[in-house]
Amino acid sequence: MALQDTLQALSDPTRRQILNMLKGGKKTAGEISEAFEISGPAISRHLAVLKAADLIRDRRDGKFIIYELSTSVLEEIMMWVKDLKETPKGEK
Repeated sequence: MALQDTLQALSDPTRRQILNMLKGGKKTAGEISEAFEISGPAISRHLAVLKAADLIRDRRDGKFIIYELSTSVLEEIMMWVKDLKETPKGEK
């Protein structure tokens, strides 16, 4: 997925809250949904955007879907931002 799509996925505050929840460990879709005052279908759309951006991954466990962070894309973004911060040689 392109960096632009990933950054767009991160631009929404609800999606950022979901990522913050998942940094504490795996959560079911129901557990995530309970933390918000928006509809279940709206949460599902947010989860789909995060999954399409490779920011989270899911697996089915019986009738539950378990979500967790996928850190590889986050690590790429951090490296990109770090590269932006570095001063080119010869400049101050």
